Amino acid sequence: MKVPDVMTPSPRVCTPDTTLEAVARMMIECDCGGIPVVGDLESRLPIGMITDRDIVVRAVADGLDPAELTARDCMTIPAVTITEDTSVDDCIELLEQRQIRRVIVVARSGAVSGIVAQADVATHVSKRKAGELLQQVSQPAPPGLSFMQP
Repeated sequence: MKVPDVMTPSPRVCTPDTTLEAVARMMIECDCGGIPVVGDLESRLPIGMITDRDIVVRAVADGLDPAELTARDCMTIPAVTITEDTSVDDCIELLEQRQIRRVIVVARSGAVSGIVAQADVATHVSKRKAGELLQQVSQPAPPGLSFMQP
């Protein structure tokens, strides 16, 4: 099974200049917890990801006013991506190794073509494999593993 069999195709994207309010609205409209951040809306080349957790941890918990911030202020960089020809097993391995809950799928051009979230995988693989993914992603990050922020 390949990534296109499980991914959410053509996800909404934002730019670094998109307000956090607009990002949060996108998450509500799409019923998702992460939005790929692209350099520009035409090329859709991913540069990072912004999640609901990023907003809480990097803005709200720090006492910053989310109404004054943009995706640039909270996003995780660099973007973690896989290609459309990646197998679901390799996708799961990447999610587990990086301890992330979603990964951006790119077309040959490098443009965002989809997103694979932990929930997408869980609906297409065995309960055992889904449980192993959840367990691995939920482990505390090993020392030295961190994600850059602008």
